[in-house]
Amino acid sequence: MRVPFIKMHGLGNDFVVLDARTDPLPPLTGKIAAALADRQTGIGCDQVIVLEPSAHADFRMRIFNPDGSEVEACGNASRAVALLHGRLARVETAGGVVTVEPASGGARIDMGAPRFDWDAIPLAYPIDTASMPVAWEGLEQPAAVNVGNPHVIFFVPEVDTVPLDRLGPLIENDPLFPERVNVNVAQVTGPRSIKLRVWERGAGLTRACGTGACATAIAAMRRGLVAGRGATVTLPGGPLEIEWMDSGRIAMTGPATESFRGSFEWDDFG
Repeated sequence: MRVPFIKMHGLGNDFVVLDARTDPLPPLTGKIAAALADRQTGIGCDQVIVLEPSAHADFRMRIFNPDGSEVEACGNASRAVALLHGRLARVETAGGVVTVEPASGGARIDMGAPRFDWDAIPLAYPIDTASMPVAWEGLEQPAAVNVGNPHVIFFVPEVDTVPLDRLGPLIENDPLFPERVNVNVAQVTGPRSIKLRVWERGAGLTRACGTGACATAIAAMRRGLVAGRGATVTLPGGPLEIEWMDSGRIAMTGPATESFRGSFEWDDFG
């Protein structure tokens, strides 16, 4: 069975998109997703995205990490899917329904409302998620936010000095986070600007993380570290505009790009 795919990226965070909304695919297992994501022997990507019909929205988006794990949300992939779909749509994800809409140079995504309760992150036990009394070496007092998937955010003087490649997996897999966690280190660089690096759960260091940018901006606003309800979050791949709207929901605006299209034999990866 020959299967078409679309290779896309948002700020360098890249995806293999499989569109099964009209023509169904065999079940995508974590093993197949990991094989497709492998940059040496597969197509290569940060996430495999599968689009399927939905009974609750215009269509459904499933997201698989390179380790084969399925995750709840991906802001960069949502922008890529908005570009691919080409018009306003409500998209079902495991983290809830998001609204996607193409915009100049990319897309604007309504990511829904952030959650701060300890059991919504989730954490292993009750704790203040605005400033958690925990530390890993020099990283301390993080904030925790769920924006469809779980994030922990550390505000530091200089993000580039943090050994995130070493501390990221340590924090991701700490027992405090029963579903693992995305790890963000952030530096406030101005009244409405933040510099960010992300260790992504199941994927590792990434050039961009849309949900990480949302979680970090919201945590900074919650602590009063930035002015107003909007911020530019700059990741290694480039900037995203994050707004905490009066409705309580998060809007993310940024670029998305289609790289190329191709096809593969399903049995080669099964």
